[in-house]
Amino acid sequence: MSDTALTLGEKTFTNRLFTGTGKFAANSQIPQMLAASGSEMITVALRRIDLTSETENILNFIPNTVTLLPNTSGARTAEQAVRVARIAREAGCGNFIKIEVITDSKYLMPDNYETLKATEILAEEGFVVLPYVLPDLPLAKRLESAGAAAIMPLGAPIGTNRGLETKPLLAMLIENCSVPVIVDAGIGLPSQAAAAMEMGADAVLVNTAIATARDPEVMGQAFDLAVRAGRAAYLAESAETSLTARASSPLTGFLD
Repeated sequence: MSDTALTLGEKTFTNRLFTGTGKFAANSQIPQMLAASGSEMITVALRRIDLTSETENILNFIPNTVTLLPNTSGARTAEQAVRVARIAREAGCGNFIKIEVITDSKYLMPDNYETLKATEILAEEGFVVLPYVLPDLPLAKRLESAGAAAIMPLGAPIGTNRGLETKPLLAMLIENCSVPVIVDAGIGLPSQAAAAMEMGADAVLVNTAIATARDPEVMGQAFDLAVRAGRAAYLAESAETSLTARASSPLTGFLD
């Protein structure tokens, strides 16, 4: 059984666990988590990047071998998201951008309409756009047409650790999208990450479940193992289920 690397833009990734920088008790935990998890991409809010500080600049804790995925956290309109993306690129953070446009302050649901508008603008400007959205198949196809490099649907509301509450909708995207589907938000356990990969998701992004664990380093390693196991199970093509029992050994030839 062989696998291919995940390609986004002009970069390839052999590790399908993407991570985040928020909610760690200390920034010094981030390098150890990255080493243990093998994660090759990490998301960071532009507002947490302070290029003037040696001690508070989050970039100082991220190895240069890990791809930065700046996000537009805090944006409430497409115009604000576009502005944040442009600033991130000018600050030297590269062409990758995760679009987050959130107008709902209670449940933190992404605004799909504004996200599509931002994707259209930024993809045209050469960004590698990864939009964070509610799982909606017609929207996902529009995002593809707009030039999105991947679709990032939520599994459950941000930071809830409730797992794959949108599983049937995720399955629709996985089956029908021609760009990678990366499950983002809500995954709280390695088993849930494995389940997403078993469905055929191309990757998962996990932040809260790792960062707020008692030992983020060990939890990062656990998620890495789970993602690898889930991917292997998907490639192996799981056996079909049955409503009735099926004997593992023949029931004939002995015992009258």
